[in-house]
Amino acid sequence: MNISQLETLIMISKTLSFRKAGELLNLTQPAVSAQIKSLEEEFKTQLVDRNQPVTLTDKGQVFLTHAEQIVNIVDDLKQRLADLDETPQGHIILGTTTSIAIQILPRVLSYFQDQFPHIKTSIQSMSSTQIYQHVENGLIDVGIGYLIGNNPGMTTSTLYYDTFELVVSPRHPLAAQPGRARVEVLGETPLILLSPDTVGRMFAEEVFAKHGIQTHVIMELTSSEEVKRMVELDLGAGIISKQSVAEEVRAGTLRIIPIMELEVTHPVGVITKSGKYVNSAMRQFLSDLKGMPETQFIGSE
Repeated sequence: MNISQLETLIMISKTLSFRKAGELLNLTQPAVSAQIKSLEEEFKTQLVDRNQPVTLTDKGQVFLTHAEQIVNIVDDLKQRLADLDETPQGHIILGTTTSIAIQILPRVLSYFQDQFPHIKTSIQSMSSTQIYQHVENGLIDVGIGYLIGNNPGMTTSTLYYDTFELVVSPRHPLAAQPGRARVEVLGETPLILLSPDTVGRMFAEEVFAKHGIQTHVIMELTSSEEVKRMVELDLGAGIISKQSVAEEVRAGTLRIIPIMELEVTHPVGVITKSGKYVNSAMRQFLSDLKGMPETQFIGSE
């Protein structure tokens, strides 16, 4: 038995697929099959039910619990030993929303790489709800996104607060109206919204339900970057993060239409798994991130 075999079994339990597990681990499907077969032969039991979708057997589930513990112990040992060196090294996987990945992280990571050149950093873009799932499953080391409710087993720290706003192009009829708009305009205007698994969309749906608004949604997109481009083309109005449209508002390509019912603050911050060992490089990265002034954050969902 070796650590690679345990990591393969763990990935199969998450992906329910030999092929997908191999892709994520940079292994061929035959190599994945060989590793699982070797484990099963060594322990003289079937760990994986190979019918589609692939699942673990009852004994495989018991094995998985111990495999995860062993892998975590080995990872912690590697990180603690690396911390004894003057030059920390390793691989940090960040999960964040699209706008943060585009607008915020390049500056932060540029500084970080200068300080820790032996640290490899990977960034994965996803919605805030997915960030929590990936942190919990150990697929990413740290997430940056909207802080959602009370999540046992997670440690969070607020970086700044954001709001969601109705935005239109300068050519939209609402752009010519002075002052605040009535919440009812949300039901009178074709809307371009974020996908249902995003915090922005869930908040918008709460507002619609609370005020009995029947909406006309003409488009659903996965990130505010996509929403902004469609709204700039005057294809409809969007409800997205105020921080994410700051540059476009300054440039005059988008306008915010204030609606009192949307003016609710949402915390954006760092999400990590409680109890997980954090090496010195990651501790420094998180410290630098939390030390950035709120004005540096211009994007979110």
